[in-house]
Amino acid sequence: MKADAIETSAALLDELCPMCLVLDARAQIVHAGPTARKVLGATGLIGRHFFDLFEVKRPRLDPGAPGLRAAGGRRLHCVLRGPPRTEFKGVAVPLPEEQVLGPPGGVIVDLSFGIGVIDAVGRHDLCSADFAVTDLAVEMLYLAEAKAVVTDAWQKLNQRLHGAKAAAEEEAYTDTLTGLCNRRALEPVSQRLIAGGEEFVLMHLDLDFFKSVNDTLGHTAGDHVLRRVAQILRTETRDGDTVIRVGGDEFVLILEGRTSEEELARVAGRLIQRLEQPVAFNAEVARISASIGSTRSSSYAEPRLAMMMDDADLALYAAKQAGRGRHVAFKPALRKAVESPPGGAVTPV
Repeated sequence: MKADAIETSAALLDELCPMCLVLDARAQIVHAGPTARKVLGATGLIGRHFFDLFEVKRPRLDPGAPGLRAAGGRRLHCVLRGPPRTEFKGVAVPLPEEQVLGPPGGVIVDLSFGIGVIDAVGRHDLCSADFAVTDLAVEMLYLAEAKAVVTDAWQKLNQRLHGAKAAAEEEAYTDTLTGLCNRRALEPVSQRLIAGGEEFVLMHLDLDFFKSVNDTLGHTAGDHVLRRVAQILRTETRDGDTVIRVGGDEFVLILEGRTSEEELARVAGRLIQRLEQPVAFNAEVARISASIGSTRSSSYAEPRLAMMMDDADLALYAAKQAGRGRHVAFKPALRKAVESPPGGAVTPV
């Protein structure tokens, strides 16, 4: 009869407290709940000394079952001595002298994971069946799982939104004919460099004789030539440089870090040489050239895009006046010539 009572008591205890341990008067484990066996390892668990398995962080206890009995009803903070050093909350309940489960002087220790339950579930491969039905940890697990699902969905949605935003911004800043940046990109690119104190060169490039291509060969040929120009400008500039079609046959190049006049002249000369090469279109040949005006950010105490564009335009005008197909770097004398032109005309430089 007593054996039946012991069996019944153990079954009830396992159902209500699946993380419980029953200790004898020497603090040796005589019974373990199903989840405790899963976490601690069923093999060799019975007969192990509680304090060989656990370090009791709080409260300070005398070793053995008497210490646990003295701590009856108080909250325990335990840590597994071996890896993975799982932490537990627990409570020790002294067994009465007259009882059917365990020897006299024993203790029941009921354990839980506390707020570390989510980590413990993954670490020990637990599921809801490993917890008592009334254990709020199950609700916490459901909430954590729901949160993980929502968070994952939100992150994926956020990534799609960022992707869509990036695509929209790229489309908004892209010239559809040539694939280059369009006029909208001019200010943010220049402001980024100015705000960062980066030196750069601004080139204003205008195609020579492009109108005659449209007039004689048609706008389809003109579009073909513009696409070829865009390809050349991309090829002749570096990855960090920005090529912008500001409209029609006008382009602005922002060249980062190129500040010496010699290097600037070499780049401009190479661009003009490439653009003067004939462009085949069907059975016809289109011929263009380019005039370039440039200015350097290092020439200004406080560079501003509007002023740099005005000065590059003045240099471009001077290049046109000097015979086209050439490059002129801005000098302050150009501005003075415009402000007080002799005879009312700009003097080419």
